Amino acid sequence: MYLPLNRRTALKVDDGLGYASMRILIINSEYPPIGGGAGNASANIAARFAHMGHEIAVVTTRFGKLPHLEHHKNLTLYRIPSLRQKQDRSNPFEQLVFLISASIWTLGMVLRFKPNATLAFFGVPSGAIAWLLKKAFEIPYIVSLRGGDVPGFRPYDFRYHHKILAPFLRLIWKDASTVVANSNGLRQLANVFDASFDIPIIPNGVDLQEYATEVRAWSPPRLLSVARLVHQKGLDLAMHALACLKDLEWEWCIAGDGPQINVLRTLANELGIQDRISFPGWRSHAELVECYKGSNLFLFPSRHEGMPNVVLEAMSSGLPIIASRIAGNEELILDGETGLLFPSEDVESLYVALRKLLTDASQRQVMGNASRRRVETFYSWENTAQQYTLLLETIK
Repeated sequence: MYLPLNRRTALKVDDGLGYASMRILIINSEYPPIGGGAGNASANIAARFAHMGHEIAVVTTRFGKLPHLEHHKNLTLYRIPSLRQKQDRSNPFEQLVFLISASIWTLGMVLRFKPNATLAFFGVPSGAIAWLLKKAFEIPYIVSLRGGDVPGFRPYDFRYHHKILAPFLRLIWKDASTVVANSNGLRQLANVFDASFDIPIIPNGVDLQEYATEVRAWSPPRLLSVARLVHQKGLDLAMHALACLKDLEWEWCIAGDGPQINVLRTLANELGIQDRISFPGWRSHAELVECYKGSNLFLFPSRHEGMPNVVLEAMSSGLPIIASRIAGNEELILDGETGLLFPSEDVESLYVALRKLLTDASQRQVMGNASRRRVETFYSWENTAQQYTLLLETIK
């Protein structure tokens, strides 16, 4: 039988910034350059935690030739054995392998690190590992909901997975000190699944300096989408809308990769717009920054989201946004001010929004400037990390 760690000994004196320094374990099977928005969020929050003076250990997936161990000031990154094959996505079997591998590996690791708390991104698999650590060592944990781990999210992809996982998710949520959502829409969906939890919202942030763009050409129209190429992202809807706008000048860059890439290429050919669309594939972080700078309209017709990091990045870059009116998007984008929202799945409304902004470069510029001001006011990784820190200091 495992004995509880003496977690109090890990606490340090106040760091001068108003926070008591802690040892925090972060678990996420995604971490840059692996995965998408959740990996980006965990990396940025970990970096801000470390800057605040907390000691951080991150456990994530081993992939390719990435180093198995990285040391930075106050932050150690462990990439543990797994069978992940794709940089941008994983399947349920690979997630199960990570769950088993990380569970075994962290049981020994926490004896050395002695964390005060665990921050688990996704209820499964990371939340299951945090639950095990609590049972073994009485280490409290927070679950950060990201979307796919919430029953009802993307039912066309996850319906049967959620049915299997539902009793385990309830147990993981029940034993967590706090379950956090990154948007009001995701919180509402989580409460439909289980209304017994009081779920606070801590939104994603964005690096305001990295994505700043001082000079941009607003003509001709250059659209950008950044996404995994899956049904969820609604890129097929945008193709049908743009196929009705051949009379206008535009080009569209779709940065990303995924199982639907050949489906989308075929659709573009069928619609006769293949010469206006480029598929550069999976882009590195630095390459994506340049993609944002080289565009003047961000297109995001997604069917389901938690809180999309790419929309925040586009707004921080000073881009106007055309996006579906769904959870996450409607909290970030002010319709008519920082961009245009259209009802999800409504190709005709998307066509109207596109025609309006594709023909008005000055309006794109006005909305792009408003996007930048909005993220400067409300969204930063520093603020996100501070909110998580306040929660972590109080959990038991």
